[in-house]
Amino acid sequence: MGVRLHDLVPSLQIAIGPVILVSGVGLLLLSMTNRLGRIIDRARELAIELRADDSGPRDRVLSQLDILTKRARLLRQAITLAIVSLLSAAVLVITLFVAAVFALEVGVLVVALFVCCMGSLIGALLAFLREINLSLAALRLELNR
Repeated sequence: MGVRLHDLVPSLQIAIGPVILVSGVGLLLLSMTNRLGRIIDRARELAIELRADDSGPRDRVLSQLDILTKRARLLRQAITLAIVSLLSAAVLVITLFVAAVFALEVGVLVVALFVCCMGSLIGALLAFLREINLSLAALRLELNR
């Protein structure tokens, strides 16, 4: 079983696309996790405020905490889907390489992994967009008070 580098180069060139996707989704994940961290920090601040000020506007703080909880859930969903996309892309790269080394016909598996990767990425982006819209709605609500 002598696999020559010359035979692997076309497969490695094909695998470049998913590798670039991994880099891009990694940056997206960084943004999402930063937003989630800020939401958690803000929720902790509001919880302290709620416990410390018994005479203050509890309804306002509770409504803000409710919105933050919804945003955190959306971000958790987006992060989960982005990770599924990354895992699918990684398995896709491995599949392409193994198929090239062992001369396997794995077209159906490659298509399934690619569709899973892109579908998960689309879902992650949609959840992220919903979270951003919810944060703007919360801002409008706060500014109108």
